[in-house]
Amino acid sequence: MVAKQHVLVLGAGIIGTTTAYYLARRGFEVTVIEREAGVGLVTSFANGGLLVPSMADPWAAPGLVRKLLGWVGRKDSPFLVRPSAVPGLISWGARFLINCRAATWRRNTATILRLAEYSRRALDELTRETGLDYDLAARGTLRLFRDPLSMAEARRNAALVGELGVTYRILDAAGCAELEPALAPRKDLISGGVYFPDDRSGDAHIFARGLAGLCQEMGVRFRFGVTVQSLETKDGAVASVTTDAGPLKADHYVLALGNGVAGLQRGLGWRLPIYPIKGYSVTFSTQGWNRAPRIPLLDDGRKIGIVPLGDRLRVAGTAEFTGHDLALNARRGAKLVDSLLELFPDLPDPEAGQHWTGLRPTTPDGIPVLGGTPIRNLSVNLGHGHLGWTLAAGSGRAVADLVAGGAPDIDLTGCTIGRYL
Repeated sequence: MVAKQHVLVLGAGIIGTTTAYYLARRGFEVTVIEREAGVGLVTSFANGGLLVPSMADPWAAPGLVRKLLGWVGRKDSPFLVRPSAVPGLISWGARFLINCRAATWRRNTATILRLAEYSRRALDELTRETGLDYDLAARGTLRLFRDPLSMAEARRNAALVGELGVTYRILDAAGCAELEPALAPRKDLISGGVYFPDDRSGDAHIFARGLAGLCQEMGVRFRFGVTVQSLETKDGAVASVTTDAGPLKADHYVLALGNGVAGLQRGLGWRLPIYPIKGYSVTFSTQGWNRAPRIPLLDDGRKIGIVPLGDRLRVAGTAEFTGHDLALNARRGAKLVDSLLELFPDLPDPEAGQHWTGLRPTTPDGIPVLGGTPIRNLSVNLGHGHLGWTLAAGSGRAVADLVAGGAPDIDLTGCTIGRYL
């Protein structure tokens, strides 16, 4: 009977595409609506490329307020709040600050880590079954710290995720350089590091394109260049979706629009606090660069990731609160390049990088919103923030299980819409 049910997935980023895949595997007839010309062209296009359960600790953390105060007025700070964004940040920001309390942060970290580990297992299984090639590498990640105070804090945070089951190793500067020889010439900048051997990396956009191809072979229809305008409800259910290509109907609907959900919540009776936090990346070719790093690096002092992806190197980071503005800020991009050059001054051509910016759809607690809603035929898969790639496979699989009327293989306590109603 499930095979006769039609599900409309709204959004074809990494979240919507994985959801469509698992729904198709469940036997549903699936249609995916996307305003762009292809899959994974917005937030998923040139993100950091990290698959990192070790980064399950959310941004809303103890001590962040002190750091934010120290960054006030600095245009090159890792967290930058534009004055124009302040009015839209008041409610979201208040909730964010509440989640910075130590006990809340620990609980949120455990919830995200549970989903991240489940997602890693789901992605491993999917990759084995499909044979998709997306520059996957299983070399772990090395988080670098530049001063003893930061290193001491890193030890405490690593101990927390260690208690929750994450494997890690504390290294001094020499140990960091031994693990990643490309760091040796600048190890004087490093106080120490934490190595997480089970982390991975891969290209989310390449993965999304490959998975979309498999979805189409399974009968999933993708309708590109179609903009969702509103959800029409009747008697407690979605009756149709209004688009610029006309109304669309299905038996069930899944919202996976990321930041695009903002304009669709009017009239639904609830509103999810999802804020678009801007991030930047610059991608370089490593062909001919013999001393390029091989292990993904996280420079805690600069709040950036340096990630090898096949024959490319991507440096990504920063958090800019500027609403839905997608304009490339040349200064922010240049800061990423400068931070990369601090560690790797032999980068062959610093001017040759491809600059990109995207908006991370982020909840105040850093946890996505998954599953059913008060509208009986509407589910959500939203708010993954900077961990969208890490959490995509598990989130898509769990939501598909719920749409099918079953129980997912993971406890979704803390991940559902109930916490915001």
